[in-house]
Amino acid sequence: MTTPLAGEGGVDAYERLAELGLTLPPVVPPVAAYLPAVQSGNYVYVSGQLPMVEGKLAATGKVGAEVTAEQGADLARICALNALAAIESLVGLGRLVKIVKVTGFVASAPGFTGQPVVINGASNLFGDVLGEQGTHARSAVGVAELPLNAPVEVEVIAEVQ
Repeated sequence: MTTPLAGEGGVDAYERLAELGLTLPPVVPPVAAYLPAVQSGNYVYVSGQLPMVEGKLAATGKVGAEVTAEQGADLARICALNALAAIESLVGLGRLVKIVKVTGFVASAPGFTGQPVVINGASNLFGDVLGEQGTHARSAVGVAELPLNAPVEVEVIAEVQ
């Protein structure tokens, strides 16, 4: 393991994960015809990550109905951890310069408008683990359905060196 941008004042993501009591899970296998992450130039594009834990969805249903906003935020946090695992497996967190863009999709019950609060779970995890390198542009979108009846999905664009 290498220290992310250690000579440039960056945060050691591995150290922060340990301090937070988190470990990177195995990369979630794709549920269709795509790769978990792809590098193009200095960017890694992470496919939409579902809240998978040990090969199974941590919850199913719509946020605002079967899933509370708070539970949704916890699920978004799992998605973000899965995204970091995909980056780690492709290039290593030691090469991470910045989380550039996060797009969060929330399977929303009719009338639910708390998508930003739900996706804060992912944004906060990136900040907790990566500090300033984890701050990013973001979209939080309500959708009718997500794959496998997942409540939330998070995709990431990251800059690497």
